[in-house]
Amino acid sequence: MHSHVIKPSALAVAIGLAVSQMAAADSNDPLELDTMTVYGETYRNTATKTALEPGETPQSISVLDQQALEMRDADSVASALRYAPGVNTELRGGAVGRLDLFSIRGFINYQNYYDGLQLLYNDWNLQPQIDLKAVEQVEVFRGPTSTLYGSMPPGGMVNLIGKQPSTESFNKIEVAGGSRNLAEASVESRGQLGDSSLSYSLVGLTRTRDGQAETSEEERHMIAPSVDWQVSEDTLINFNLYYQNDPAMGIYTTLPASGLFLPNPNGELPQDAFSGDANWNEFEKEVLLAGYKVNHNINDNWNFLQNFRYTDAEAFQTNTYGTGLAADGRTLSRQAYLTDETTTGFTVDNQFSGRFQTGSARHNILVGLDYLSLDSDVIYEDTAAPAIDLFDPDHYQITQDNITIENTALSSDFNIRKKQLGIYFQDQIELNRFVIIGGVRWDDFTGEEKGRQYGGTVDRKLDQDNVSTRAGVMYRGANGLSPYINYAESFEPQTGSDRNGNEFDPSTGDQWELGLKYQSQDQQTSANLAFYQITKDNVPTRDPNGGPYDQIQAGEVRSQGIELEARAQPIDSLLVTANYTLQDVEVTKDNTGLKGRTPVWVPEHLLSVWADYGFYDGPLNGLVAGIGARYIGEAEYNAATNEGKVPDTTLVDIALRYSLGRVSHTLRGTELGLSVNNLTDERYYSCFDSSNCWFGEERTVEASVSYRF
Repeated sequence: MHSHVIKPSALAVAIGLAVSQMAAADSNDPLELDTMTVYGETYRNTATKTALEPGETPQSISVLDQQALEMRDADSVASALRYAPGVNTELRGGAVGRLDLFSIRGFINYQNYYDGLQLLYNDWNLQPQIDLKAVEQVEVFRGPTSTLYGSMPPGGMVNLIGKQPSTESFNKIEVAGGSRNLAEASVESRGQLGDSSLSYSLVGLTRTRDGQAETSEEERHMIAPSVDWQVSEDTLINFNLYYQNDPAMGIYTTLPASGLFLPNPNGELPQDAFSGDANWNEFEKEVLLAGYKVNHNINDNWNFLQNFRYTDAEAFQTNTYGTGLAADGRTLSRQAYLTDETTTGFTVDNQFSGRFQTGSARHNILVGLDYLSLDSDVIYEDTAAPAIDLFDPDHYQITQDNITIENTALSSDFNIRKKQLGIYFQDQIELNRFVIIGGVRWDDFTGEEKGRQYGGTVDRKLDQDNVSTRAGVMYRGANGLSPYINYAESFEPQTGSDRNGNEFDPSTGDQWELGLKYQSQDQQTSANLAFYQITKDNVPTRDPNGGPYDQIQAGEVRSQGIELEARAQPIDSLLVTANYTLQDVEVTKDNTGLKGRTPVWVPEHLLSVWADYGFYDGPLNGLVAGIGARYIGEAEYNAATNEGKVPDTTLVDIALRYSLGRVSHTLRGTELGLSVNNLTDERYYSCFDSSNCWFGEERTVEASVSYRF
């Protein structure tokens, strides 16, 4: 049986002050929490797909557990990752929440994982999201991961671990309100069903609020039930369901840099500025995920796990985009468009693992076969729309009478299909104080786009295969210092061909990483220092001997940097975490003038610090207070010239949790919460180019009350 165990630490002591049912209401002593098994037999470490602890893995991995997520009041993947090293979040600003997008080690990533399986994404607008209320833990695996997961950008991946059934009874009801008319209610329950071999987990959420941009709204409804069936001592079957309906998801439109951080003769735009139209700003997404896991212990040393999930999703949107800012600095010309998208598909991962010993070497063998299939239909329509005055906007201009959205020059109706088959092998060896990992994987990826696209026809097919390898070694020192080195490869399929009809090869990447991990004997202090260099090859660039749209694979991008992640508890009541990232990303080969340039969305420096302090006695007995600061360095907004920078910013967040059980025994289990993000209401931005920028999230305040029983 492989289980993930969170060891008792002073972190649990500090955060436990807010969980009143874990101690007597009149106790003033520091709380001591028992060792708690959070995951059962179907959990696997993201970095290895085994039970090897992250601290013993010769590669960088960060784990944000439930205590950290709750204390920081994270309500999205982006907000959860704000305090993780190597990750830049909110690339499309704080007003855009309809997709989870971030860069890891300088490479953009749309492909998230949920319980070890890829969330099927059609490369358009239909990206399934998992609400953080349904997530127990967030794991960030930095560096190439293709040896275990197949197609993936070389910077790394994020795996969201869902809340699991438990035989221990737990129930929680929470309501919250706050900025922008936030109204939220959630419920969480888990436990054993009577005296049966069934245990369950149920998470539900409903949330409405105004969007950050003027006239916009956000709404979400989610339910996630899961059942474990302990068929026998050696066999467990889990059935899980995730349903989410987002009737409204804010905005997706952009603003020009002029009026944000570049000079504009009309002054500055407000943080709620909106370049779209209230009559043409609809986005509704509905996602159903249904899956199962079968875990069977063949004997004491050999195990089989099958993880399967079916996806059925759809999204409809009406929207606008800007096509140019006039010389007056205020009039933005626009296009109106709509998309209607559906996706069905499934993904399955079969893992066969075994443990045996040869001499003094202990082996943990992993053999896997995974497969995914995606089938997506996309309708796209696009037409001219009335211009808007950004400094005196009329957000109610578009009607069916003044635009013709169907059968225009850009009309599209086409089908996307993807299939990926992967076979992988990994050997994890423990030899005295050494941990050695080696892996290899073969992938076969096929893709197809067929139908009517942008007024013409499209019939593209893609068939690419690739072999990825990985190797790493770590020495676990008796003094808690564990140096390591690793090499890993990635691959991403590339659609298209050169002007002679030669199909592109996959884009591949490789990484060398040298690191040092530290864990003190008393578990009070841990740290990870990593030096890395990633090179991504076969990047398509313009063909200098062809037409304006002809491409060849002449590009190369190099990312190198330093990451430091540390956690310390200097006294029982104080926990401090700190992260620093220095990244240098550069186009190293190109024939279009980009050589030597830095891509957008890549700040050179990222720094964050968070501290939690628990009060044990006095009038504040029962209070846990957290404060954090995060620095986001300057980033390019013109990838072609690197002639301008998106300004840097420093943001402050606070969170408070207060257990009313410390006031009165009758209120045991009741907790009050208050969080403020961007406390000083700093204006900050992200940009794809000077015409397409977004505001970061403005100051938001949320107050909550919860009851656990």
